[in-house]
Amino acid sequence: MEKPRKSVRRKGNAVTIDEVAALAEVSPMTVSRVVNGQGKVRDATRERVMQAVRELGYTPNLAASALAAAQDTRIALIYTNPSSAYLRELLVGALRGATRTAAQLVIDTWDNLNAEGQRQAARTLAKSVAGAILPPPLCESKAVINELVNANVPVVAIASGRFNHDISCVRIDDFRASKEITAHVIAHGHSRIGYIKGHPNQTASARRFEGYQAALAEAGIPFDAALVQQGYFTYRSGLEATEKLLSLRKPPTAIFASNDDMAAAAVSVAHRRHLDVPGDLSIVGFDDTSAATTIWPELTTIHQPVASMADSAVDILLRGIRRRDRSTRVVVDHVVAHELVKRDSVAPPAKHTER
Repeated sequence: MEKPRKSVRRKGNAVTIDEVAALAEVSPMTVSRVVNGQGKVRDATRERVMQAVRELGYTPNLAASALAAAQDTRIALIYTNPSSAYLRELLVGALRGATRTAAQLVIDTWDNLNAEGQRQAARTLAKSVAGAILPPPLCESKAVINELVNANVPVVAIASGRFNHDISCVRIDDFRASKEITAHVIAHGHSRIGYIKGHPNQTASARRFEGYQAALAEAGIPFDAALVQQGYFTYRSGLEATEKLLSLRKPPTAIFASNDDMAAAAVSVAHRRHLDVPGDLSIVGFDDTSAATTIWPELTTIHQPVASMADSAVDILLRGIRRRDRSTRVVVDHVVAHELVKRDSVAPPAKHTER
């Protein structure tokens, strides 16, 4: 004899998950698992729940489901990048990806932490998130990566110069991009090309410098160490490096700064010295952030799609987190296309070479 069902008294117009659970004589959690196709539920129980859903005309609350999914996939984006223009692009892409995939994005900065502080912060972070996104320079920190990987927290690095086999990565080919923009300057007739290096704590800096050297060698231009100055991806470091380059007895006719902030600083120094850009001095940058188009003249640069890279990083991270089989770690090396953006900061060198 069939067991009589409990009566369910409706409290309003919308059917709730509790009403379905009461009618099916199961817990609300079981109803949620059946409706969302998650977890293991006995066939008989599943059929009983679905019968209750049909009888009551229950429609799942999609907003609540999205919120629940987001809470299950709490991911962190940690940054210590000094470039506000780069950070803006990064956040736009990460927020777009999190919104599209119903993930809860936690954003934090570790600017004031030393190496040991970052290690401790990573250890604490691993207890509260399902995955982490590390842009430069944190994507180069072995200590931070080891803490997260050892805690079985999936990690995606953004814009690292080289692929790390322990974590996934979204990047461009920095070597190829740097070689391409250097060749573009050489094609305009320049042979004395100053170079402002990026921060030494990032592998992308080394790859860009290698690309610059490769383009010179391919064009038969001897490498001149006097034309190279150290920068740190900051506007101030670009000012100091450009002053040194333009103070040489025989200064360069063009300067390649390995990010747009330092290239914008180079333009500022040139103007202060009453030099015309590009008439007296050609200047190129890298990244194509807002800094490239908020100065005059606008910079020729390499477009690195930072926002799209951050969006892709969220997608790669969540696909790894939500995999049914978590027994093996899957890492992805996603190399995206760059683009040489030609604007008004490059011209053939002036006739005179000393200023």
